[in-house]
Amino acid sequence: MSAIIKRELSSYFNSAIGYIVLAVFYFFSGMFFYMYCLMSNTTSMTYVFLSMLMIVMLLVPIITMRSFSEERKQKTDQALLTAPISLTEMVLGKFLGAFLLYCLCNAIYLLYAIILVFYASPDWAVLLTTLLGMLLMGAALIAIDLFVSVLTESQVIAAVISIGVGLLIYMLDSIASLISVEWITNALHTVSFDAHFSNFINGIINVPSVLFFVSVAAIFLFLCVRVLDKRRWS
Repeated sequence: MSAIIKRELSSYFNSAIGYIVLAVFYFFSGMFFYMYCLMSNTTSMTYVFLSMLMIVMLLVPIITMRSFSEERKQKTDQALLTAPISLTEMVLGKFLGAFLLYCLCNAIYLLYAIILVFYASPDWAVLLTTLLGMLLMGAALIAIDLFVSVLTESQVIAAVISIGVGLLIYMLDSIASLISVEWITNALHTVSFDAHFSNFINGIINVPSVLFFVSVAAIFLFLCVRVLDKRRWS
């Protein structure tokens, strides 16, 4: 599985994708950090994280769009399907490769926290809890977008569908507020990423919220394995 992880990471930085993703993430996070922390003279990074949610929804599809679709288009998926590793290891390898790139993006928040130390002591508990929430939510999004990627051989289609799914997830609470049927509204709030992420923003490591993001990631990674298993035998 380590070979798959290294292969995925090298593919990001042998092309422009890895550099573009990092540059865009750092640019917007830096802009929000300057606006909400330095200009406002506060050590709270809450609005920086909240503002970055939309950027994350748009960038994760760029990270994952070629994971399986490019393999299928180039016909290299057959080599992977017949490689002496399990499909689960292959999917996890691709997932962890994408997740590590996502972690590199989020590592910039630690630098911002160090900068804030020169002004005042930031609330490290809230900061680290929020960062954990960002990583868990990102893991769930990566798994969802990997599943989209495994369904098509077109990177563009994978990216467009994944962005659409991300925007739907981002707007889920707003959609729920427009529905007057109570049980549907409650159901939408239950699967709302924003509702679960808000616990981390408030400095609370809520076990149900952790299990929610982990479960979403596990379910979609399992679905990736099932699709590949069906393709192997078809």
